[in-house]
Amino acid sequence: MSSEDGVKVVVPPYSRERGQAAVNPPRSRRGWVWTAADFEDVAVLRRLRVVNFAIAERVELDVPGGFVAFTGETGAGKSILLEALGFLLGARGSASWLRTGCDRLEVEGTFDAVDLPADLRERYKVPAGTFTARRELDASGKTRALIHAQAASVAALAALGDAVADFSGQHEHQALTRPAVQLETLDRYAGLEAEREALARAYARWNGLRARLSASSMSEEERRRRVELLRFQLDEIDAAGPRPGEEEELDERLPRLKNAERLRGFADQAYGLLYAQEDAALPQLMKASRALGELAKIDASAARLQGELESARLMAEAVAHEVGDYRDRVTADPAALDALLARQEVLARLKKRHGPTLADVLETRARLAAELDGLENSDARIEETKRELAAAEKELAELCDDAHARRAKAAKKLDAAVLKELKALGMGDARFVCAVEMEEGHWSRTGADTVEFLLAANPGEPPRPVKAAASGGELSRVTLALKTAFAQADRTPLLVFDEIDAGIGGEVAGAVGLKLAALGRGRQVLCVTHLPQVACRADAHFHVVKETAAGRTRVRLERLDGERRLETVALMLGGRAATAASRRHAQELLENTTS
Repeated sequence: MSSEDGVKVVVPPYSRERGQAAVNPPRSRRGWVWTAADFEDVAVLRRLRVVNFAIAERVELDVPGGFVAFTGETGAGKSILLEALGFLLGARGSASWLRTGCDRLEVEGTFDAVDLPADLRERYKVPAGTFTARRELDASGKTRALIHAQAASVAALAALGDAVADFSGQHEHQALTRPAVQLETLDRYAGLEAEREALARAYARWNGLRARLSASSMSEEERRRRVELLRFQLDEIDAAGPRPGEEEELDERLPRLKNAERLRGFADQAYGLLYAQEDAALPQLMKASRALGELAKIDASAARLQGELESARLMAEAVAHEVGDYRDRVTADPAALDALLARQEVLARLKKRHGPTLADVLETRARLAAELDGLENSDARIEETKRELAAAEKELAELCDDAHARRAKAAKKLDAAVLKELKALGMGDARFVCAVEMEEGHWSRTGADTVEFLLAANPGEPPRPVKAAASGGELSRVTLALKTAFAQADRTPLLVFDEIDAGIGGEVAGAVGLKLAALGRGRQVLCVTHLPQVACRADAHFHVVKETAAGRTRVRLERLDGERRLETVALMLGGRAATAASRRHAQELLENTTS
């Protein structure tokens, strides 16, 4: 908790052991004020390396825990770092990100293994400690991903991202005005992920039975034409025989087949340098080891050196054998390459007709097969279908009722939590309402509810939809209030904000800084900001600089401490040049954050 002008900001610390906010933390002698001892130093992202990503030629950053602020002039590349992190954690890539003149970009992150989901930890044999995830993108738009040095799918990186990070981009407050996003936000707050999946399954079953029953009422001619079309579509899909995850497998094999000769050449060269050539490294290491052995017979203190060299030789010998095996396995196979490319073309045509993704194609096949089965056996199965439809409708209605009750209960809790946070953010007179309405019989994959966030920013005004009632700065604060409310129980240990403070200033900026600092107690918070009141609250402050050398622009990152931080904050306050007044103001801001 922090306080400024009598406003208290409390965010319980994140507990990795329980995967949620700590309950009933101890009081300090100053009241509800957290001290360093009350928090676990959560730094899920330990290191970030970005290469050839837009103007970021090569940026390497050791990322501390707590609240980390990134500042810099507009266009300096602050948001590029967060965009690169999002790409690493499964976001869609774009070849436009590639630095001019480069054929590949790369983003690599070192993460704490304790935050990796158990299924991924087991799949990639990740030990305790830390692990590395890497993703590359080439000029053709193809990506390659690795987890713990093993080939991984983008879906696996996205699963990692879902588990460890929550991104709030510059325009998320606009997305927050959409009803579908508001419903999903409430469901996340209520912990209804499993219920949403059950609703989607129940709705799909109910809808499929409705389609089957509807098909049974067709005329004979209509039914015949529909059966022919369904058989044609099914035959087309079955002839291709797509498999779940097949695209990822093909993408992983393609680089090896395309570059087989080069791979074999490199492996053969490495094997020769290590083992096969007369002056290769291993024979030389063996000679050196023998020499040190003779030396150790005379001087026992040299035995350690001989032992360490022998360990290195044995490791190099093992690597040489693996390289040799790899070389023998790699063979140019034009026929296999042609087959793979042809297979990709087949899947591309299939996705174009039944997609847009391979998962959609497989889902379409299941739906078509169910409809065809219903048409071909309609007479015998009409009564059975009616019974099944009634049961499916009852199940769906019960799930919708249960979801509505839980959403309504969670909405009241969310109202109170958001209002509390809005008060700390300078909107003490605001009213926030999460309205949940249910229209029975109007079912969808998410139930029968519509959710809308309503806001009355000023006294005397009725709550209205946030998209109509809030300014840009107010929407930013509503977004931050929601994020803070989520932090009370959310499992996500890394929160990423890209200019969440857009459209605000003055005392409100100070309150936002307090809020982000509170979130950083027991979590890792990365925030791009243009406000000195926010940057001064950070546990670590990095400044992003865009510079030109040899006719090329690149990004440089500097961690600020002491006088450099004071000077930078003064510049943020004073504009083009720091003044004595802006330095005094900066000093006051920095002193107030540490007092």
